[in-house]
Amino acid sequence: MTYQIKKAAVLGSGVMGSGIAAHLANIGIPVLLLDIVPNKLTTDEEAKGLTLEDSQVRNKIAAGAKQKLLKQKPSPLTTKSSLSLIETGNFEDDLAMLKDVDWIIEVIVENLDVKKGLYEKIDAVRKPGTIISSNTSGISIEAMAEGRTEDFQKHFLGTHFFNPPRYLKLLEIIPASTTDAGVVDFMTAFGEDRLGKGVVIAKDTPNFIANRIGTYGLLVTLREMEKRGYSIGEVDSVTGTLIGRPKSATFRTLDVVGLDTFMHVAKNAYDKTEGEEQKVFELPAFMKTMIDNGWIGAKAKQGFFLKKDKEILELDPETLEYGPMKKLKTPSIEMAKQQKGLANKVKALVYADDRTGELLWNIIAPTLRYSAELHGEIADDIVAIDNAMKWGFGWQQGPFEIWDAVGVEKSIAKMKEEGETVPAFAQQLLDKGYETFYKEEDNELYFFDGEGYKKVVVNEKVINLKRYKKKHGVIKKNTGASLIDLGDGVALLEFHSQANAIGPDIVQMINFAVDEVEKNFKGLVIGNQGKNFCVGANLGMILMEAQDDNIFELDFTVRSFQNAMLKIKYSTKPVVAAPFQMTLGGGAEVCLPAAHIQASMETYMGLVEAGVGLIPGGGGNVGLYAKHLKGLPNGVHVDYQYVANKVFESIAMAKVSTSGEEARENNFLDFADGISVNPDHLIYDAKQTAIALHDNGYVAPKRQKLPVTGDSGYATMLLGAEGMFASGFISEHDLKIAKKLAFVLSGGTVPYGTLVDEQYMLDLEREAFLSLVAEPKSQQRMQHMLLKGKPLRN
Repeated sequence: MTYQIKKAAVLGSGVMGSGIAAHLANIGIPVLLLDIVPNKLTTDEEAKGLTLEDSQVRNKIAAGAKQKLLKQKPSPLTTKSSLSLIETGNFEDDLAMLKDVDWIIEVIVENLDVKKGLYEKIDAVRKPGTIISSNTSGISIEAMAEGRTEDFQKHFLGTHFFNPPRYLKLLEIIPASTTDAGVVDFMTAFGEDRLGKGVVIAKDTPNFIANRIGTYGLLVTLREMEKRGYSIGEVDSVTGTLIGRPKSATFRTLDVVGLDTFMHVAKNAYDKTEGEEQKVFELPAFMKTMIDNGWIGAKAKQGFFLKKDKEILELDPETLEYGPMKKLKTPSIEMAKQQKGLANKVKALVYADDRTGELLWNIIAPTLRYSAELHGEIADDIVAIDNAMKWGFGWQQGPFEIWDAVGVEKSIAKMKEEGETVPAFAQQLLDKGYETFYKEEDNELYFFDGEGYKKVVVNEKVINLKRYKKKHGVIKKNTGASLIDLGDGVALLEFHSQANAIGPDIVQMINFAVDEVEKNFKGLVIGNQGKNFCVGANLGMILMEAQDDNIFELDFTVRSFQNAMLKIKYSTKPVVAAPFQMTLGGGAEVCLPAAHIQASMETYMGLVEAGVGLIPGGGGNVGLYAKHLKGLPNGVHVDYQYVANKVFESIAMAKVSTSGEEARENNFLDFADGISVNPDHLIYDAKQTAIALHDNGYVAPKRQKLPVTGDSGYATMLLGAEGMFASGFISEHDLKIAKKLAFVLSGGTVPYGTLVDEQYMLDLEREAFLSLVAEPKSQQRMQHMLLKGKPLRN
């Protein structure tokens, strides 16, 4: 059977349910969001004369959850317009509407009997072939399917999202024994391609994969802290980024998740395990007291940490009083910081003979053993287990990757010395004469399956640039960028400078790349797989040249950058930019002249130079203005002043989009540009676009003159800025920046509607940029940003 999901229903509008509905709306799928009917009126409703029979009252739980989506931070919505795709209702009046949906997702209370009661009602109204899934975090999928019709059981499975659904990558798919294999295959592909998730197939066991191991690891850490007298702050100081875990480490993570939520997950595992394993899942007494006190974390503004004035205090588990936060300071921490690569850091730490080494060994070693014991029980292979922990808990390395990093043979020897039982799966590895759970061969990755090594199966849409370059090499490379042959006639220009900041080395490679592609390739993709696409120009270099009064050198640098952007724009072969995450300043300027932008859904794009006392200098002002004009229909009278005002506001206020869709609303992307929901598919999608553009007869744009607002437009833009200055919203230096920006965007001293050459506007932009670089207050702003990482208001 061929499946399609054109419309979905989410049953349960709590934080997870509404978040899943929002994510579906983000990708353009209409959603029906249903919840229970309230059993009493509020005082306000009574005053308005409403009754329990009014639809406004009956639908208010789901309707209220929908409106709350607009206020949540970080936003579950990629754009406010997504909200229009969510329709609300209730379980009593609207279940019949389920006959019109293709996927029903249940996200109600974690109670088996309640869920089964709802499934009975769903079974009576759904059309055959509709997929039904539960977002349960641990209730048996098999038990939930019992008693349902054969068609229901064939199309029923677990789809466990992680919170918040928009941002967390993991989706655990849990089939029942009755689930049709075709449904599992379809949902796996749909999860990756449409939902943008990292999908793992989990077995129907307590808490599935990530929560089973993650909860175990957190509780082992709690017991180790109690047993050896570490403080909460000390534990967090070494269980975060130092060992490749999220910045929130252990206890700040628990505060964010909520102790009440964590208690539920731990209890689920406790109730379904036994013996020594079960004991681990029992919450410590002090934590139960915290929950009784309502100290459940961030949502209660008090948990393991408490913010008092500007100070963060930590809880003492023995006295349940708050005091100053402590950090572990040991020689091994400093030694680890000197190591290159996460694997070497972790190895140095776990074997260190000090309090840090003791703590980390005693929490990591049991988690490694537990993961190996569960191999085959919770998932079929170690790849699923490792991916679940990376995608669901934000670990940089999964358990078996960590085991390889610290050395399997060495760590097992230490475990045996301590009298610990080594899991059979780990012992099998050594008995077969192998040293690692993973190995690379011919630049392909293989994993140990208990007998030998199997190749890691990777979706063709996932292009790992690091491994790809090892196998295929590079065409040319310098300190800032590399040109790579991606195959099928497409080249890739990869930035790899510090923070992917743009300097002369990257400009040089842009010029080389476009020339090479015009001769030998179908098209060029500009993309990379760093933390961010590009955070802008090399600010440190600009400041140094400005302080040395090297304006001639800066003029040459800015002119070179502008010319490189023109080279991208007028290339005879299509150039596709593939931005993601932070795409700021110069990063946005690289994208604007591209023939096509293929952005990630999580693209935070903006021209932010005003924050460091400047305006864009690489063609960003002209590029964004032209992009706005490009989106206007031909033959329609255009108010150029309105367009100029919008661009002026965007640049002067350093607006940054909160998603790829918002970047489109801000006109950094136009109607033809694309958005990839799955960030792992971004390079592939951009490559396919470059091929399609070429094969469909791509022709470079012609040089055209731009209509500008001239003197009158300059005065209009300035009027708004002067009003903000008079009201105290901006400083005198902000006003000076605004004047320079308005002059560039208006086209200078010309009449309204004058057509000016692109190079003329670029010259105005460069002159304004260079004059601001020389300003002491702009230099102060640049220095402050470099030192503090945040804007200075001066």
